[in-house]
Amino acid sequence: MAEDVKPTRKNLMEIEDRIQLSERGHDTLEQKRDGLIMEFMDILDQAQDVREEMEADYDRAQQAIDSARAIEGDVAVRGAAAALKEHPEITVESKNIMGVVVPQIESSKVKKTLDQRGYGVLGTSAHIDEAAEAYEDLLESIVLAAEVETAMKKMLSEIETTKRRVNALEFKLLPDLYENQEYIQQKLEEQEREEIFRMKKVKAKKEREEKEEREEKAAQDAEAAASE
Repeated sequence: MAEDVKPTRKNLMEIEDRIQLSERGHDTLEQKRDGLIMEFMDILDQAQDVREEMEADYDRAQQAIDSARAIEGDVAVRGAAAALKEHPEITVESKNIMGVVVPQIESSKVKKTLDQRGYGVLGTSAHIDEAAEAYEDLLESIVLAAEVETAMKKMLSEIETTKRRVNALEFKLLPDLYENQEYIQQKLEEQEREEIFRMKKVKAKKEREEKEEREEKAAQDAEAAASE
């Protein structure tokens, strides 16, 4: 509350400094919030595209595996899958987007040639090859979707945090500082008016006393002159 602040010029200067600092911080946070929102909208568009592509890859992979199972049999499909010796590798690094650290997920050894898949080419048909390729495409889509959606969640969290800070400055801290500033200014003005009034009274009293002294001296001088 403003009444809890001591109305001194030192406190007024400190509050004015805090106001300037808070206003600069508010402007900076607003710019950051707006920039984050723009980045988030770009990532959101990308996430929608990636999700649609992933769903399409999933449908193709499901159709391919169903076809392979129907033609080659479940045992042959499982055998081809078990023959894989070199499994995909996932590495996670990070990148910075407007101060927000988001993951950068890289996949390797996902796309393979026929001989890298491990199963005998002569013992399988093109249906198993198509299923394997479809699932390789799906895995790459899943990795990309994981990267984009994780970045989107982190960006959204940072936007919410920044919005709370902006609101705290705009609707709590700055109004309190403005109120304290106005309160101290009013009190200092009142003190200044009271001091001016007091000084006028002191001056008037001094002038009155000096006048009385002059009148008394003049009377004394007149009396002395009359006695002579």
